[in-house]
Amino acid sequence: MGAVVLAGGLSVLMGTVVLAASSSAPLPPPDPTAKNLTPYMIQLRAFDACLHTQSQLLQTTREAVHTPCSCYAKGTVNAMSKDEIQAFRDTGYFNDTAREKGLEFLDKCKLKRPL
Repeated sequence: MGAVVLAGGLSVLMGTVVLAASSSAPLPPPDPTAKNLTPYMIQLRAFDACLHTQSQLLQTTREAVHTPCSCYAKGTVNAMSKDEIQAFRDTGYFNDTAREKGLEFLDKCKLKRPL
C-alpha cells in the first residue's frame, strides 16, 4: 500500500517537474526524497511524469505516449551535466539549463510542450 501511495505521489510531484520545464512560475519547495537519486532514478521520475502529463495534454492513454516519453526521459537525463544532476538532487526538479534540454527533447520526441 505504501508503494502505491509513494508511486502516486511521485507521479503528481513529477508532473510539476515537467510542467516547470516551460513555466516561469514559482517552483515548489525542494524535494528531500531526490537527495540520493541516481541518474537512472531521475530518468524514471521524468518518464513517469511525462506519462502522466502527456497523457492528459494529448487526451490519450499512458500506453500511447510510452515510447515518446521514454525518448524524452532518456534523452534529457543523458544530456544533463553533473551539475544539473546535482541541482536535481538538491531540489527535485530541473534547473534552468536542464529545463532547456527537456524542452528540446519534448520537441525531438514529438511531445506537446506544457503551457
